[in-house]
Amino acid sequence: MTASAAMQDYLAEVYRIASYQNGNPYISTSALADVKNVSAPAVTRMVQRLKDAGYVEHEPYRGIKLTPEGEREALLSIRRHRLVERFLVDVMHFGWHEVHDAADSMGSAVSDVVVERMSELAGHPRRCPHGEPIPTPDGSMPQVVDYLLNNAAIGSDYIVSRCNSHDESVLKYVESLGIKPGMTLTLVDRAPFNGPLQIRVNDTIHFIGHELANILRVCSEKEYALV
Repeated sequence: MTASAAMQDYLAEVYRIASYQNGNPYISTSALADVKNVSAPAVTRMVQRLKDAGYVEHEPYRGIKLTPEGEREALLSIRRHRLVERFLVDVMHFGWHEVHDAADSMGSAVSDVVVERMSELAGHPRRCPHGEPIPTPDGSMPQVVDYLLNNAAIGSDYIVSRCNSHDESVLKYVESLGIKPGMTLTLVDRAPFNGPLQIRVNDTIHFIGHELANILRVCSEKEYALV
């Protein structure tokens, strides 16, 4: 069965959620329902369709995971989505907080030929505007090495790797602090008991909460290049 646009979208979300689970390929249907903002029965119906098509495996009490075919479909969908985001930001000058939903709407309607042209015009980027890696045309996902800002060493300089949020207000606030993937920040201090973090960005000191720091991932300059 050829994956429909809706099926590809679900497969892509399964891949995204699993990619933040430190090697655990299984995700819960409740996590998928939360991300998709749909009911549990709606997720159950879609998971059954994906299972029947051979795109996922579903084990009681463990959750669902992608099959090799499901992963291939997921990566193609993710590549299309992230390149559309990159094109909208780099070529059409939209803000990074504006493009996630637009890419969702456009992705299924954009042909592979158009997507590759978008990639060319955007300079063949390796990351989306939010720092997530862009799969290669042959369906390989570059390996990302980074760590939560909350777990980073005090007194060190880092490159901002990824911002794990599509919330418009969060992204606008993060940008107002000068924080974006590819930018440098210094973790100056961290208060105990999940207290605020003190960071330096462009010679300006900011204090950010533990919750915000938990969606920011950082790395070295070499790691950011996805070598």
